[in-house]
Amino acid sequence: MKPESGQALCHVAVASCLCLATVYTGVFDGVFVQVGYEHYAEAPVASLPAFLAMPFNSLINVAYVLLGVYWLQRNASTPERSAEMQRARYLKDVFAAMALVYGPVQWLRIGTQTRPAAVLDQWFTLPIFAWPVAWCLYLDRGWKPHLLLAIECLSLCSYGLALLHPCGFEVALGAHIAAAVGQALRAHGRYGSVCSGVYLALAVLSCLGFVVLKLCDHQLSRWHLFQRLTGHFWSKVCDVLQFHFAFLFLTNLNTCQRLPPERKIH
Repeated sequence: MKPESGQALCHVAVASCLCLATVYTGVFDGVFVQVGYEHYAEAPVASLPAFLAMPFNSLINVAYVLLGVYWLQRNASTPERSAEMQRARYLKDVFAAMALVYGPVQWLRIGTQTRPAAVLDQWFTLPIFAWPVAWCLYLDRGWKPHLLLAIECLSLCSYGLALLHPCGFEVALGAHIAAAVGQALRAHGRYGSVCSGVYLALAVLSCLGFVVLKLCDHQLSRWHLFQRLTGHFWSKVCDVLQFHFAFLFLTNLNTCQRLPPERKIH
C-alpha cells in the first residue's frame, strides 16, 4: 500500500471514530430521523436475521465496499512518485475510504433501526458530497491541506441544521449537492474534455435518480416492477453509480489538467 493510501485511510478512520463518539454523547438526540421498517417499501422477512431482514436493501451496501476497494487499488502500482501524483492519489483514496465506511454504516442502520445508526447514516452523507468540492478547489488553487480540512469541518458542522428544524438535514444535503454540481461544472469548464463531460452528466443523472427514487420509495411500490426491488434499493444503485462516475470525472480532470492544451480532446 502506498503511503498516501495509508494516510487517507487513517484520516477517514479517525474522523469516523470522532463522529461515532460525538453521536453517542447524545449531541444529536434532538435530530428527527426515521426509524422502523415501515419507512421502507421493502417488506422485512421475519425468518431472516436482523442484518438481512430487508435482504435487497441490506446487500446493496456491499457494492459501496467493493467500489471503495476497487478505487483504492486502481493505479496503486503506478511507479510515478511526483508530489502531484501523490496528492492526486491521496484525494482519490480519501474518497474511496469514505465509500468503504459508508456501506457498513448504511447496513448498520438497515439492520438495527436505531437512532444512532440513522444519525450516522445522515451525517456521513454530507462530507462525502463535500469532498468533490474540495477536490475541484485543489485543481484551482493547488495543494492547501488547511482548505481541505476546513471544507470537511464546515460540512460536518452543517449537520447542526438538523437540530434546528426537522428538514434541516435535507436543507444541508441540498446545499451540498448544489455546491458539488456547481464546482464540478466550473472545474469542467476550465480543465475538462468531452470525456469528463460525459462522466459529469452521468454523475448528475445518477444523483437525480438517487434523490427521486428514495423520496418516491412507497409510491413506486404500487408498480409491480418496484415491489421486490424497491425504489430505495434502486436509489442506492444510483448512489453507487454517482460515486463511481464522480471518481471517473475527478480523476479525468486530474489527467486533463496535466496535459498540454493541444493534447486535450474537446
